[in-house]
Amino acid sequence: DGCCGSDSQQLWRYGKGDISQEKHGKDYVVVGCSTSSRDEQFQDSGNPITLQKWLVDVNCVGCRGLFYRSSPGVIVPDADWPRNGDIVVGSEIPDVPGWIRLQNGYYLPMASDDGKIPFLHKVSTRATPSNTEMKRIGSGTPLFRRGSFDEATLTSLQEGNVAILSSPPMEDSTEVIEEIEEEMETVRAAIHMDAMAFGMGCCCLQITFQAKDMDESRFMYDQLAVMAPIMMALTASTPIMKGRIADTDARWGIISESVDDRTLAERGRPDASAPYDELAGKGQRRIYKSRYDSISTYIYQGSTCENANLSVKNDLANRVLNSYNDIPVPIDENVYKELRDAGIDPALSQHVAHLYIRDPLVIFDGAVEELDDETQTEHFESIQSTNWQTVRWKPPPPRNSPNDPHIGWRTEFRSMEMQLTDFENAAFTAFIVLLTRVILTFDLNLYIPLSRVDCNMQRAHSRNAAAKGKFFFRRHLAPLEEGDDGFGVVYSSMFSRAANENEDTPTPLSSNEVNGGMDSEVSEHRRAAPCAPGSDEENSYEEMTMAQIMTGKGDYFPGLIPLVNAYLDYINCDTITRERLNTYLDFIEKRAVGDLITPATWMRNYVRSHPTYKGDSVVTDEIAYDLMQTCDNIGKGKLHVPELLGDVLIKPISPDGAYDIKLDSKRVQNDQILQLLRRYTGRKSFSGK
Repeated sequence: DGCCGSDSQQLWRYGKGDISQEKHGKDYVVVGCSTSSRDEQFQDSGNPITLQKWLVDVNCVGCRGLFYRSSPGVIVPDADWPRNGDIVVGSEIPDVPGWIRLQNGYYLPMASDDGKIPFLHKVSTRATPSNTEMKRIGSGTPLFRRGSFDEATLTSLQEGNVAILSSPPMEDSTEVIEEIEEEMETVRAAIHMDAMAFGMGCCCLQITFQAKDMDESRFMYDQLAVMAPIMMALTASTPIMKGRIADTDARWGIISESVDDRTLAERGRPDASAPYDELAGKGQRRIYKSRYDSISTYIYQGSTCENANLSVKNDLANRVLNSYNDIPVPIDENVYKELRDAGIDPALSQHVAHLYIRDPLVIFDGAVEELDDETQTEHFESIQSTNWQTVRWKPPPPRNSPNDPHIGWRTEFRSMEMQLTDFENAAFTAFIVLLTRVILTFDLNLYIPLSRVDCNMQRAHSRNAAAKGKFFFRRHLAPLEEGDDGFGVVYSSMFSRAANENEDTPTPLSSNEVNGGMDSEVSEHRRAAPCAPGSDEENSYEEMTMAQIMTGKGDYFPGLIPLVNAYLDYINCDTITRERLNTYLDFIEKRAVGDLITPATWMRNYVRSHPTYKGDSVVTDEIAYDLMQTCDNIGKGKLHVPELLGDVLIKPISPDGAYDIKLDSKRVQNDQILQLLRRYTGRKSFSGK
């Protein structure tokens, strides 16, 4: 069953500092579920917080539970809200009494506004969810040492009974709690990995895109950052680490922890050794994430907010004022000032200055003082290349001579996991490439607050997140259209017309088409996107399943796969290429809706069904060998697994005969060349050229 023993949506903790590092040493990475609800985490301010379990019990007529709140007082009615009897895991908010912040990023009130009706009740660390259908809210699995509980206690735990604390622990009970936690620490369901290679030894599927100019590369950086956790969940393939089945399906958090070299002070903890004179920021600047983590700031400047018809204060007019960069971004102030003085815009200056809060990890002999920073970029790349984020913005390298190749502005997409077959890797590669073209050609906007992107990143690690998880995603990818329903002005998605009107209905020109056409310049819609213009509804986001993100939801969100198909129709994709792409898109859609499983789920099922598996999360040498042999056969096309690939058959890959044909360079007659070319010139993509 894995270390948590259920299908709960266990959230991965990373980038906030782990108290276990202090107990076990900095060379250990902890993966899996916690032993109790009193696991320490850290607020953005760096102060430790205490996670506790709460029983949802709204005792009033007709009340079945609580709606989530996106912030205190703001209800999210369409989310999968917790019902009475569910147990949620969160922490009290010191600055907002009467509210708790949950692990999934939402908030819940502890009682009614008048305080007369309690909504949440603290429960003991041994409690498990009484509603078996809602196990995914936190992890309620009790962990204990053999013989530490009596038989009655074990029975009550197995039946899911909840023990409610009548009052908060008194001050004199602190020692008892600490003693219990120390006792429980000996049986922590965790995988301890004592080397950086456990993280950096993971493989992945990364794609670099060439952009036509710097602005386009920055815009794609922002859009792909939103897609990073979505695609990581859809390609999840890392359920086993160091011979143990983990309660997570993806590699990212493991790598993040394995290269997290922040000092205690940088983590926001007391550090008697600080300052460190040899480190950037003297090793005591507060840094909220590992150097291998999700992005901390969007970088597309777009138009200034005053040009986007937004009211801003004069003293802030030079910055990108938006609701999306809503997480702390520590920067090197000197680097930021130098960039701004050189005329670099605020968004890009902030991004680069954020890179320089860390030291380089690798410096080559003969490439320090010997380099000329006026003509070479190795010093910048030594910083850039050791800041591993979900997307990477890559400026062109210098050209040392006119004959050197011209490499332009690029954006690298880094979150996807490696698949078992070339077919799967090709499918996801083609999909992301097409999605970038869709975003640019159809002028779409995927922006959501970065706090929600980080929340998605945590959820993407959860077991079987592609099938069971929900992710925050933007509701309206294009500006809302203004209309009149007879009662006043209304706004609707332009995509609703595609769902509610027939093909013969004339489509009015957009303002962008009226003012010069799609090929004239970048639209004002895209330029203003980072500033979040328009109504709250236009910039709204909600929780969606993977199936909804990929195939659509309602008449306002068309889904990414239908948009890709629409783009292929728009460019008149040739028949042969379209046939192959349809195979890729059908495969991705089946995985998104749950008809096909991820490699992580398949591996987990393989181990659990192995005849020698004992149900203890241990992957023995025998199981590991059989798993690797099976994976090899799947990749080579020798074994077909319908639950993984559906009806797609992989052609067997064999080295037999691979080197029998020499690359001949003997001259060919012109008529032979023409005869060979006629086989291919009939393709639609060549017609008319």
